[in-house]
Amino acid sequence: MAETTHAMTPRQRWLAALDMQAVDRLAFWPKLGGNYAQAQKAPFRDMSLSQIHQWIGSDCHEGVGSGIAAAVEGWEVQSEQVEPGSGRIIRRRYRGPGGVELTSADQFDEASGAWHPVEFPVKTPEDIDAMRDFHLARRVSLDEPSLAAARKRQQEIGSAASTMTGIGTSALMDWVQHLAGVENAHFFLADCPQRVEALFDAMHANLEAAAELAARHSPADTLYLIENTSTTLISPAQYRRYCAGHIGRYAQIVRSHGKRLVLHMCGHLKDLLDQLAAVGARAFEAYSRPPLGSASLAQGRAACPDVCFIGGTGAGLWLRPAEDIIAALESDLAALPHHRGLVITSAGVMPPAATPEKIRQVCQWVQSYPARMA
Repeated sequence: MAETTHAMTPRQRWLAALDMQAVDRLAFWPKLGGNYAQAQKAPFRDMSLSQIHQWIGSDCHEGVGSGIAAAVEGWEVQSEQVEPGSGRIIRRRYRGPGGVELTSADQFDEASGAWHPVEFPVKTPEDIDAMRDFHLARRVSLDEPSLAAARKRQQEIGSAASTMTGIGTSALMDWVQHLAGVENAHFFLADCPQRVEALFDAMHANLEAAAELAARHSPADTLYLIENTSTTLISPAQYRRYCAGHIGRYAQIVRSHGKRLVLHMCGHLKDLLDQLAAVGARAFEAYSRPPLGSASLAQGRAACPDVCFIGGTGAGLWLRPAEDIIAALESDLAALPHHRGLVITSAGVMPPAATPEKIRQVCQWVQSYPARMA
């Protein structure tokens, strides 16, 4: 492939990388979380994330919304935020026909600036049936005001960044992370698989509909499944049985409308790479190097020659000096056959302990790296 000589915009650079095409230089995107600025010294703590990205020189990747809404006929979902001594908690009650009630809770973690489940709605076999009924009653549709806002945001961003929107999480990963929790998810799969699989069927039908609507109408460059796939949570056999076919179907839908499906996966993927190569996703995002992940960029590229890798570092690496980060990247990049289909990022969210000065130093190195496009 011929070398690219003309300067690209950040959006052009991202889209070329996603499509395995030549780029003028490697793109670099540090994923700054909502709590990043407040952890920094002046003047950065008083800057917006957009201003910090501009100072660093980031090739940004922005969300624009999906324009999709969901309603569940016959069910009422109530949310209440409370602040007990342990911190902020959102409690949810799912009330359905015949007096059915499920409850869940998420707690806010100040250090990460994120919400984490502390109570799961599925606690008994009967709860599985209730959650199945909830998803059978769920319908997705276009939300015209939200879609208009997404289109407006896409226009505002223009060529300054590539864009994305989330469309959901596949059934098994949603089940493990949000509905039953890791332990009970596997106990229920072993003890009452037919009940769980009926729930999965209902969830899959909803996500198919969401993928179709988003692929047809969303202005975003990429549609994301927020999977968090990892063999620390599920086995390769479970991925083959419950994930691969579902995700392959969503990829087919998205591709049929000229869009790109991206899988957000920040865990251990080495033993899944052969399956991931076949699902039809355009890119894997938050791809983390060992020891946070389990596969190097070279191993990923060998197994998945036609997929874009968005990541390549990891939180632990960003706690080290800039010189160490650069040395690790230089070694990992040298091991690749070429540098098409690659966006260097912090993989997961950038640790607030990584200063803007350090990030900018690494950014400048990445952007000056003599990438091989042939």
